[in-house]
Amino acid sequence: ALGRFLRAYAQLARLPQPQPRLVTVTLLIGRIVELEKRLPVESHGGPECTVLADSDQLEQLLINIVRNAVDASVETKGRVTISWRVVAEWLEVVIDDDGKGLPDTSNLFVPFFTTKPNGSGIGLALSRQIAEAHGGTITLENRLDTPGCRATLRIPVGDVRGANR
Repeated sequence: ALGRFLRAYAQLARLPQPQPRLVTVTLLIGRIVELEKRLPVESHGGPECTVLADSDQLEQLLINIVRNAVDASVETKGRVTISWRVVAEWLEVVIDDDGKGLPDTSNLFVPFFTTKPNGSGIGLALSRQIAEAHGGTITLENRLDTPGCRATLRIPVGDVRGANR
């Protein structure tokens, strides 16, 4: 447990500055969907666009969020969906899960707080740090229409290319 803690702490403390370059959102999301093997992640798509961002960091952020969503949905035999859209000058990526939801969402982004028996409590804290380093936000809230959670990543698009806004 101490080893896990130290590795997690080192990862959080060493987050480098983003190295922005053009990232094709469709390709990035496609890679994330293909990585998850425990449960099919449904991509509901979004506009063809590119954003100016650090693709490695965004990929890590999305892997963390999708992994959490799948963890929750596997327990309930639910599903996970991911979609995106461009709203004004923001890219919004939404990940919905059909898990049980969370009894309390106030501590989720606190480093080393975890609701999982073998969790490190670093994934969401690191994800928030990445979002903020890109000038964005990440929220996690219980869904109102059905059991489960919704994670929403918002980052400024910087340089967006795509007609479907």
